[in-house]
Amino acid sequence: MSIKRSFLGVPVHVGILLLAFFLFRGAETYAVNPEVSDSEDAIQAGQALFNANCKACHKLDQRYTGPALRGVTERRELDWVMRFISNSQKVVESGDATAVALYKEYNNIVMPSMEFLSSDEIMNLLSYIEYGDKAAAATEVATAADGTTTGGGGIPNEYLTIMLVVLVFVLLLILVVLGLIVSVLTKYMNTSDKLDEDDKAFINQKGSVKKLLTSDGFIVIVTTIVLALVVKTAIDGIYGVGIQQGYAPVQPIAYSHQLHAGQYEIECQYCHTGVEIGKSANIPSANICMNCHMHIQNVGGQEGISPEIAKLYDAYDNNRPIEWVRVHNLPDLAYFNHSQHVVVGGVECQTCHGPIEEMEVVYQHSTLTMGWCIDCHRNTEINSQGNEYYDKLVLLHADSKDALKVKDIGGLECAKCHY
Repeated sequence: MSIKRSFLGVPVHVGILLLAFFLFRGAETYAVNPEVSDSEDAIQAGQALFNANCKACHKLDQRYTGPALRGVTERRELDWVMRFISNSQKVVESGDATAVALYKEYNNIVMPSMEFLSSDEIMNLLSYIEYGDKAAAATEVATAADGTTTGGGGIPNEYLTIMLVVLVFVLLLILVVLGLIVSVLTKYMNTSDKLDEDDKAFINQKGSVKKLLTSDGFIVIVTTIVLALVVKTAIDGIYGVGIQQGYAPVQPIAYSHQLHAGQYEIECQYCHTGVEIGKSANIPSANICMNCHMHIQNVGGQEGISPEIAKLYDAYDNNRPIEWVRVHNLPDLAYFNHSQHVVVGGVECQTCHGPIEEMEVVYQHSTLTMGWCIDCHRNTEINSQGNEYYDKLVLLHADSKDALKVKDIGGLECAKCHY
């Protein structure tokens, strides 16, 4: 009787298979709220809304700037989900424990208010979140930015840690049981008279950690894993070049958009005067600030003006520009015109810059990548009502059953942005 493989390898092989099953299994499935439609029309409408409003921060089955979204109607009440999408900060400020926990978990990043979406549009958005891109989700292994592997449910890191500890403990128990089984089988086969001395010597061979660590198979596995991590890190680094999402530099004066644009409701165009007439929105000069602060003197109370406003007065009195640090930077090879988007396109400031009226310190809300712009052009419908600029384009598009979108008027042409 000739034995080809050692029983000593059985626990290790089975253990590796079990570990691979637990770590690389597919995305979890959820019991979707029955009120969420799975119709193709609802999913397509929701995809357009997702790409225009959510894609910069969310993925369906992967943690990103925000949590993975698929399964949200199973994890939360539908009414809660709709209120959170409409105005997350209002839910957070109400003291809702779940909302507050999410807000803290994702580094207090403010989710833009979407009160402009109707209830039907939010339901369409949820249809895409729950049923969209199922084929891609089935094979996706979601990896968070911090290296933690998660399922489609956006499970908090602490729960994942507990789950992994439990899985490792169960795996060790399985390995112990398999080791005992191998031990019993070895003793049984040693008593068999059908084995020659070579077979018995093969069965009774002792395992060696040194041999395992120097074996060709172990070296190949370790080398493959290391190379895969190096390649992934390099690719992530390459794709991250020039992306400054979340960038929030310290400014020479601690200017609060939350106070000025939020509490006092000052229009963006009052300070950024170029946004409707030119390529650049431009940074306000000190004299624009002084239009108001000339009449607001004792902001600091009995001790006089605050140190930050004193910096403004100093710049104004000495006719010296304030050296604001640019937050949103596009590469020189890309052309972007504010007036074209704001005046002609009717795009709101928050579409690109996020909830600027809620920011104490301004940060870059969107990725501002080429893909992000292209997705917007592909999915944004042209509002031609009362806008003569589009009259001839609407006539040319009249035979099409689809709505007129930016991509239909040259929004995907290279020369539009790269000249």
